[in-house]
Amino acid sequence: MFSHIRGTVLSLDEQQVLLEVAGLGYAIVLPPCLLEPLRRNPPVQLSLEIYASLTIEGNSGRFTYFGFHSPIERDFFEAMISVASIGPRSAARAFAQPMAVIAKAIDDGDTALLMRLPGIGKQKARDIIAKLQGKVGRFLLIPGADMTVMSPPDFAEEALTVLQQLGYKLADAQVLIREILDDQPELNDAELLLAQIYRRRNPLLLR
Repeated sequence: MFSHIRGTVLSLDEQQVLLEVAGLGYAIVLPPCLLEPLRRNPPVQLSLEIYASLTIEGNSGRFTYFGFHSPIERDFFEAMISVASIGPRSAARAFAQPMAVIAKAIDDGDTALLMRLPGIGKQKARDIIAKLQGKVGRFLLIPGADMTVMSPPDFAEEALTVLQQLGYKLADAQVLIREILDDQPELNDAELLLAQIYRRRNPLLLR
């Protein structure tokens, strides 16, 4: 059993990604909101980082891994499957919209929006709201970003290591680095990258 995995993407299909790690292949089911961006730009033979949730499906006793971009996305999935009428595959399939959008619908008691999600009828929408309304505040902040495909330049890896040494969680550090490099693709030095992250985290310095 594992909760975090980084491996080389061998293939993608309509439901899952196949990762190779140390010669072993792991099939990991991804929600549509995370899988579709990967399918548009397949990262085959690149390294992908996934936070996984292990479930045992029904009477078959089959073990299935469901994958996510960050621990908080995984927490949202696990909150969804705490609803008695929502199974793991139903929960994963329902994440066809950005997770923050779904969290807001739950928080607002928006049954109509939830019913537009795959596999969610009126009763399941009501069950989700009854169980989770008022408990999804942190999920409202989940960014609608693609899963992290790990092929950064060496200087970005160096900056990532420094941020982790400073106590940043891996997923948070990756988001910070990606945001800066998206805005300033000309950066090519770890020290400059870290300086820009510092300024981003301390906006008063920009005045």
